[in-house]
Amino acid sequence: MKKTLAICFATLMTTMALTGCGAKTEEGQTVDGKRQLVISTWGLSEDILKEDVYAPFEEQFNCEIVLEIGTTSERYTKLATDPSSKVDVIDLSQAKAAEGYEAGLFEQIDYSKIPNAKDLIPAAAELTQSGYGPAYTINSIGIMYDKEALGFEITEFADLWKPELAGKISIPEITSTFGPAMMYVANDYKGGDIKTDEGAKAFEALEELKPNVVKTYSKSSDLANMFASGEIQVAVVGDFAIPTIQAAAPQLTYVSPASGTYANFNTMDINKNSKNKDLAYEFINWRLSNELQTKTASSLNEAPTNSTVELTEDVALNKTYGDVATNAKAIDYSVVNPLLPSWIDQWNRILNS
Repeated sequence: MKKTLAICFATLMTTMALTGCGAKTEEGQTVDGKRQLVISTWGLSEDILKEDVYAPFEEQFNCEIVLEIGTTSERYTKLATDPSSKVDVIDLSQAKAAEGYEAGLFEQIDYSKIPNAKDLIPAAAELTQSGYGPAYTINSIGIMYDKEALGFEITEFADLWKPELAGKISIPEITSTFGPAMMYVANDYKGGDIKTDEGAKAFEALEELKPNVVKTYSKSSDLANMFASGEIQVAVVGDFAIPTIQAAAPQLTYVSPASGTYANFNTMDINKNSKNKDLAYEFINWRLSNELQTKTASSLNEAPTNSTVELTEDVALNKTYGDVATNAKAIDYSVVNPLLPSWIDQWNRILNS
């Protein structure tokens, strides 16, 4: 009898085999003839994912999706240390996916098998040039500020260096999701090239920015408290945090600079040892489809990476979408990851000492 995804997952964790969803007749099949696709993902909005994403795919391809749930680090480590892993597709942050590319964990993607990839927005399409998995959702950084309290407008990241903002700003900690993006913003301010100078110009810019920075932050909830208490009047934030922050401080304005912003992606990759690569390709193509990305933009609050998706104004609100997505630039984590230990040390000496 077909079991629920949760029961399948529990059995997978305890037995490391897919016997919990029916007696297996051969690799990837159960007694009812349905193949199983194992997806490693975050444990968020599982009911919505099951209804909107997984169930239609299961019906179309006569298969059963089994979930492996956990944090990014937990799931990545599990796959990296288990060569017999049954995972077929893994959802990861862009930074962690880059580690997997370097380690040779993932299939080099044949994009001729993913027709919907042709419609990816520019920054997401740039990521596919590595030959690894595509991004299925995007967020980006901008500036939140209290226009009334400041008495003037902020329109660009370069405005953060204005002397009038002394002691008024918070920026993301280097170890947070958008810490590396802040390095790119600082690099742009000084006209540097991170690939060649390894962040030297960015740190010059951060030295100049330091008088304006009250403190760095790691969690958007901390930022909401700082705005609400009046401790800060300006912050560099990820757009996914806007609702949380505005709930605490509704007077704030959010700006995505017209000159462009930096994107962060969630990606899908195929385990190079997968026994179901054909089905994995079909699933990734489905995840990038106009039909599904239009639906998940509303039900899962995911900004689409498919450029053909058209969202209503209310659904598009606070998402990296339209011109913002078109102008967003990708962060090169193949450059960032090896430099990060050194960056953390320099960052702490400049901003946290």
